[in-house]
Amino acid sequence: MSGIPLDLPGIAAAHAALAPSVRETPIWPWRDDTVGGLLPPGTEPILKLELFQYAGSFKARGALSVMRTLARPALARGVTAVSAGNHAIAVAWAARTLGATAKVVMPKTADPFRVARCQALGAAVVLAEDVHAAFAAAERIGSEEGRTFVHPFEGPLTALGTATLGYELLRQAPDLGAVIVPVGGGGLAGGLAAAIKLMRPDCPVFGVEPEGNDVMLRSIRSGRPERMPEGGYRTIADSLSPPYALPMSFDLCRRYLDDVVLVSDDDLRRTLALLFRTAKLAVEPAGAAAAAALLGPLRERLAGKKVGLIVCGTNIASERFADHLLRGTALLDAA
Repeated sequence: MSGIPLDLPGIAAAHAALAPSVRETPIWPWRDDTVGGLLPPGTEPILKLELFQYAGSFKARGALSVMRTLARPALARGVTAVSAGNHAIAVAWAARTLGATAKVVMPKTADPFRVARCQALGAAVVLAEDVHAAFAAAERIGSEEGRTFVHPFEGPLTALGTATLGYELLRQAPDLGAVIVPVGGGGLAGGLAAAIKLMRPDCPVFGVEPEGNDVMLRSIRSGRPERMPEGGYRTIADSLSPPYALPMSFDLCRRYLDDVVLVSDDDLRRTLALLFRTAKLAVEPAGAAAAAALLGPLRERLAGKKVGLIVCGTNIASERFADHLLRGTALLDAA
């Protein structure tokens, strides 16, 4: 961990350090006749509402964890980042919070709402052809302008920041019987799962990926970080679609996740609609992933347990949300 303590004292200290700047997001028992009818008797889903975090997602924790340690001259030069949206928004927010500037690189396919949100937070936005071109552009910006690169999911301070979410969750609900967390690059899943296991070694933690990008599951099965094949991801959950896994996040996920399961785009749409219908939560597809896993591949394995579900984000254009909601509602009503 490069001298950064990913242990309980270190995580507790990080939580205290971030507390003045990030929200302690609430938990909420997801109790509803419709939800109850879809789950085995006794199963108690508990939503961890990280979509209410500053910048609209859990990414605020990792971005601020990294950037608050930068020396004053580095902050004065500013930061850069690569992201399809949530990380870019979080970096823009953290830069504004710390009095720095941000120049973020996003693929041209990024949700227009996310681009506009970055700009509203004061960041300069550079659009790139694809994620590989975006990383190259960010490297060039860092070199030419002296900006510090804030990685979207890899690094000890990022893991420490996301670990505060797991720490916070178990302080709010210490009797959880399992936790389900979305997996993209593994920055959230690795840090959160580490905190859960350090606090409650007996509490299983399950990761969930979209079928259209299962790079972490393939990495765990092969025993090494894998890359996405040519052609990239094919899923509506762009927040869970990194181009590859990287060593630290991969190692944390391999060490602390009990299993990784997959959900389809239809699973995500159906659950997005269910969350809106029963809890009036407007989530992006990634934000529905943990609940979709409980309703699908983990339904029987976690029957009768009290299960924490990480609702990770809500950054999505209204027209895209409306399309997913319409299609998800049709799937829900046809079930």
